[in-house]
Amino acid sequence: MINLEQSLTKEILRTNQSGAYHCTTIVGCNTRKQHGLLVIPIPEIDDNSHVMLSSLDETVIQHGAPFNLGLHKYKGNVFSPNGHKYIREYDCERVPTHTFRVGGVIMKREKIFITNENRILIRYTLVEAHSKTTLQFRPFLAFRNANDLCVENSVASREYHEVKNGIATCMYDGYPTLYMQFNHKPRFVFDPHWYKGIEYIKDMERGIPYTEDLYVPGYFEIDIKKGETLVFSAGTEEVNTHNLSRMHEEEVKSRTPRTSFYNCLKNSAKQFYLTNADGNYILAGYPWFKIRARDEFLALPGCTISNHHRPDFEKIMDTAKVALMRFIEEGTLDKHLKGIDLPDVPLWAIWSIQEYAKDAGMDEARERYGDLIKALLAHIIDGKHPNLKLQPNGLVITDGTKKPMSWMDSTHPDGTPMVPRTGYLVEFNALWYNALMFAQDMFDGIEEDRLYIADLKGITSKIKTSFVEMFLNDYGYLYDYVDGTYADPSVRPNMIIAAGLDYSPLDRRQRKRLLDVVTRELLTPKGLRTLSPKSWGYKPWYLGSPEEREVAYYAGSARPWLMGFYTDAYIKVFGINGASFIERMMIGFEDEMSQGGIGTLSELYDGNPPFIGRGAVSYAPNVGGVLRVLRLFKNIGFINA
Repeated sequence: MINLEQSLTKEILRTNQSGAYHCTTIVGCNTRKQHGLLVIPIPEIDDNSHVMLSSLDETVIQHGAPFNLGLHKYKGNVFSPNGHKYIREYDCERVPTHTFRVGGVIMKREKIFITNENRILIRYTLVEAHSKTTLQFRPFLAFRNANDLCVENSVASREYHEVKNGIATCMYDGYPTLYMQFNHKPRFVFDPHWYKGIEYIKDMERGIPYTEDLYVPGYFEIDIKKGETLVFSAGTEEVNTHNLSRMHEEEVKSRTPRTSFYNCLKNSAKQFYLTNADGNYILAGYPWFKIRARDEFLALPGCTISNHHRPDFEKIMDTAKVALMRFIEEGTLDKHLKGIDLPDVPLWAIWSIQEYAKDAGMDEARERYGDLIKALLAHIIDGKHPNLKLQPNGLVITDGTKKPMSWMDSTHPDGTPMVPRTGYLVEFNALWYNALMFAQDMFDGIEEDRLYIADLKGITSKIKTSFVEMFLNDYGYLYDYVDGTYADPSVRPNMIIAAGLDYSPLDRRQRKRLLDVVTRELLTPKGLRTLSPKSWGYKPWYLGSPEEREVAYYAGSARPWLMGFYTDAYIKVFGINGASFIERMMIGFEDEMSQGGIGTLSELYDGNPPFIGRGAVSYAPNVGGVLRVLRLFKNIGFINA
């Protein structure tokens, strides 16, 4: 904890399952502009998150001597006030908990978010003290878009008014009021200052603006006795301060202890849940991602069914169903579910329902989502999808020359694709075949669907031959995409999706040869590389300027979510005998529970050792993909899982 070179790379994330979050490093020093103690969505302003309360500096005062527990980075690599040197223990098994020792004072600090409410609670317990102790609290206010930075200005309001055991303030018009309260009455001293030149290391590394000024309106002071607890609340509504201790206790009881690899991922999965007035969703990741259709369907089975939370799947899919049907019938894009018009989204939606059917049964899946599957397939077969076109050979094509259409969506400054995958894409057509075959199974035996199934069989019979002729090459792996006479020979992980799907156009021998190539060239302890080191343009390090990172995004960095499909393919080829190998690969992910984002998985990892996590702190498809692997172990009866 006192070694900043190590501790500043470890981040902690907590959410309220309604879009708000708290994220910082384990020593409390913010290293990204998106970090903050209370970061919330404000739909009245835009669809981004906003940092309301950046941090709260605590100071322990004994015999008139102050010991500040805060930590900020300033210009010249100066860290102040170096509160991390007082940390004696850190634990996040249930809630993030710091134990500080200042001379004879031992104090414990516990943070927790209130579910579905824009409110964070911090409980302070004075474990040991030999003389009178006073705690002082300085709130650092931002009131800004999480992707922007704040500078000292004359527009910011310094006004505040007292509320029960605290104050309420709002720096700018259009923002909600921030209520800062305690369960005991504090003394508030109005002492306004701008703390200037605070720097964010992660943003500095990314080559983007990284310096800002934060406003501190003053400080709270409260005397505290040995054995006594104080609870601080920061929220957008006034709270009954008499209930703060009880609220904290109830939230703690509802948490699953992070006592195992599975429990860490289970907790992380729940953090992506988002409920608002329009329904239920899965957020793609924290701290900057929004709700994205493709990511939601990729993450959904793992983040719900693999956690034994089938009702959560149904609530989220029911919300998505409304958006998908509206797009099919009216061409209307959903205001929350971004990218619903992308060509592979209906195919991933069907795959997600297919995973649901394994848990709920085919009859239940047909009753709930059969009409949606028919509508999604008809939208493509009838030629009405704007970005996915059925061809006479049974395969589907998309135009990705001007705008990225697949999950490999990095772009040049002009918006054109960095990886111009266009024409016949290998995973699109594998998913298309899988969707048609799943629909045939779903409606098999239903008399009124006899002709419907016959029509689907007419398409799949073509695909079985066309797919292999189109994508399989003489080296035993699949071309990434085929556009006219050009077949892209890059060894990329999209082909593993074709091998891992339940209904694959490849036979067992073809899957085995493909797996050999993927294992040899793409497999890492942190997932599959996005490009083979043997391919031209391989860049394993996701570092540098925004432009350099955009180039490297899909040029070799590893993605954990692909391990779900790799495992599916491996078990289909080798059976339960292959489970021990996959279990060994899971060790790399278990190690990540104490690295990067504590208890979760980062957005991507370097393609070469030591496979450092990069990008977003926590990414839903990665968490969902690894949870699917653990669920598969259980389903096949692998006793060591």
